[in-house]
Amino acid sequence: MSNTKEQLFNPIGDLVEKVSEDKREDDGTVADEEDRPVQEIESLCMRCREQGMTRMMLTSIPYFREVIIMSFRCEHCGFSNNEIQSAGMIRPEGIVCTIRCLGREDLDRQVVKSDTCTVEIPEFELTIPPFRGQLTTVEGLLRDVIADLGSGQPLRRIENEAAYNKIQGIIDACKEVLADDEDENEDTNGTVLKASQKDAPMKPFTIRLDDPAGNSFIEFRGSMTDPRWNMRTYHRTREQNIALGLVNPDEESESPKAPETEEAEAGLEGDDEIYVFPGTCSSCGHPSDTKVKKTSIPYFKEILIYSTNCEKCGYRDNEVKSGSAISPQGKRITLKVEDREDLSRDVLKSETGGLAIPEIDLVLQTGTLGGRFTTLEGILDQIYEELSTKVFASGDSRNQNDAFDHFLRKLKAVKNVEHPFTVILDDPLANSYLQNLYAPDPDPNMEIVMYDRTWEQNEELGLNDMKVEGYEQDAANDANAAKPDAKAEEAKA
Repeated sequence: MSNTKEQLFNPIGDLVEKVSEDKREDDGTVADEEDRPVQEIESLCMRCREQGMTRMMLTSIPYFREVIIMSFRCEHCGFSNNEIQSAGMIRPEGIVCTIRCLGREDLDRQVVKSDTCTVEIPEFELTIPPFRGQLTTVEGLLRDVIADLGSGQPLRRIENEAAYNKIQGIIDACKEVLADDEDENEDTNGTVLKASQKDAPMKPFTIRLDDPAGNSFIEFRGSMTDPRWNMRTYHRTREQNIALGLVNPDEESESPKAPETEEAEAGLEGDDEIYVFPGTCSSCGHPSDTKVKKTSIPYFKEILIYSTNCEKCGYRDNEVKSGSAISPQGKRITLKVEDREDLSRDVLKSETGGLAIPEIDLVLQTGTLGGRFTTLEGILDQIYEELSTKVFASGDSRNQNDAFDHFLRKLKAVKNVEHPFTVILDDPLANSYLQNLYAPDPDPNMEIVMYDRTWEQNEELGLNDMKVEGYEQDAANDANAAKPDAKAEEAKA
């Protein structure tokens, strides 16, 4: 079975060489029809109802999976269509693949977009909904955007000028990246240059592929440590599984049990009561509820989990706060990470906790990322996403970007545990937590130190002026002191 699969789905480079060898034969044909890498099938053209030709090739993309590439063309009306479909098993998780395009060389990166993939370019405020599958490049993706949006612009200009101006701004941004308005679009031989070959400045931008089926991909350069490339996985929701045909929509939903299941998986214990607080969405301003649940982490303390989900704009926010009294001391947790098993440790980083990795000179100050309850791998992914997005989008100089490329490469090596490293979690309120895999016994790779807070730390946290005992008498004294002043004001009146 494995030999047959290898014969059917050969790497695309091998197929190109095979086609080149076939073309060099004297009679110009292939000796064995079954050995041809490209199969041709007559099929009906849906535009003119005449017979066209569909060409189909089975191949594999390195570091990705097996795919079927199909190309249709009708010689009668000139209609053509290209599509790519996955030929492998359905992945158990969805993926988000991100590429930061900083130079023109990034426009040549290969892009595999399935028919369930959503494409986002935040800098252009552009979201491309799921459509047919494509095997293209970053440049090809931008040219498709220009062609698709530009076809309806004359009519929009008459019917809805506001929509026309908004879409035209997206088209102009894509054309600026491709440098289509530049005069130097041809070389000395008159050959039209690709966008990556043009000598023109390019503003950095980001392309993000979100595919719940896990069948989309963006090419990385060299290896998966490419600092401009990142991929993370996530668990699909029930709605996504229904859309993919993996779950029967008529079956009873298990969503009410989801909070209990998530807590069981995370090792949490808590009651079933969820508090709902009405509020306003910070993104769109529409009414949005915040849900709060109190739970307990074994061998630690009680915490409050806050969750906000706006049904109008889709804005989501999750945060974790302490549900216990203020600790009299701070806590510093030091963990020596030696293998990938350590990445699965649960981490609670409170909003007062800082995180540091000395080996790569990474220091997150207090308040960075807010309160988060995740795994060590999850918080490293969040750090990478936050840093790469903000710095690449800031438009820094090329030299600064090169230095940051080097830093992100080291951060990605830490994410992949290519070498041992140290994680230091320092929280002056002792509200942060790092899972002990040997609990209740001591963890040989973890050191926990309780320390007295400095006056400056107490001042920053507002503890120096906080009084929790004997404040009733102070309030009474303040009230008595205010009475003579009130009588004096009455006398003056």
